[in-house]
Amino acid sequence: MTLSISFEVFPPKSVDGLEGLRSTVSRLNDVGPAFVSVTYGAGGSDRERSFAAIDAVRSEGFDVAGHLTCVGQARSEIDVVIDRYAALGVSRIVALRGDPPGGVDAQYEAHPSGYRSTADLVHTIKQRGGFDISVSAYPERHPQSPTDHHDLNVLAEKVAAGADRAMTQMFFDNSHYLRYRDRVGAYGIDIPIVPGIFPIHSFPTVARFADRCGASIPSRIATRFAGLDDDSAATHEIATEVAAAQIAELAAHGVEEVHIYTLNRADLALAVCAQLGIAPRVVAA
Repeated sequence: MTLSISFEVFPPKSVDGLEGLRSTVSRLNDVGPAFVSVTYGAGGSDRERSFAAIDAVRSEGFDVAGHLTCVGQARSEIDVVIDRYAALGVSRIVALRGDPPGGVDAQYEAHPSGYRSTADLVHTIKQRGGFDISVSAYPERHPQSPTDHHDLNVLAEKVAAGADRAMTQMFFDNSHYLRYRDRVGAYGIDIPIVPGIFPIHSFPTVARFADRCGASIPSRIATRFAGLDDDSAATHEIATEVAAAQIAELAAHGVEEVHIYTLNRADLALAVCAQLGIAPRVVAA
């Protein structure tokens, strides 16, 4: 199977956790991912943890995508982050609006001196140059989008501003993605729509998260996890099978790139790749 894989990781909560992150990404490097994205905390200490995590991932030889959000930050603060990313050798940015402090259900309000929207942020990054820009997309519609048309219009604005690709919110029913891809194409949007895949390490945890994000989980998948303990061998095996089968079906429908949300769990991400037949690359001595 010819498939481009990328991974998402998050910064550890302490400096002591950086060595564990290095170990995680070093193992992920075995399958030759296109890049690794590192999530972003907008606050002072959280921001520094993101920078430290990016530096750790870069030290393992990865092409890194740094996340960047609009929420709760002035333009000047965000512009400093863009400068810092460039200094760290980051060549990609995942540009996001970000959820309000009250969560996805809360009303979003732009910072008084901040970027008004993701499209506004993308435009600034594109004007600066030197970055490949990814944005978000929602096969089951963003929870705050009133209609499918509105949702597509927001994506079209991000593309017009200079987005190079969109990576989707997690989904578990491929029919949602395939219909969404068709709608995106019919709308005249021609950037890649990369599926975001979330292996289910803990069904209750993922189900709660999916519910907040507006991502449905088919009953056939829920049934497979019924009664299983979190992080058990049986859960790991079924999570691997479910995610690999989902990706294989997408590949059969012409998908060439997938982005795996790892939660820093190299074992599960690599097991999914192995089941897909993505073998560890051989590094010359």
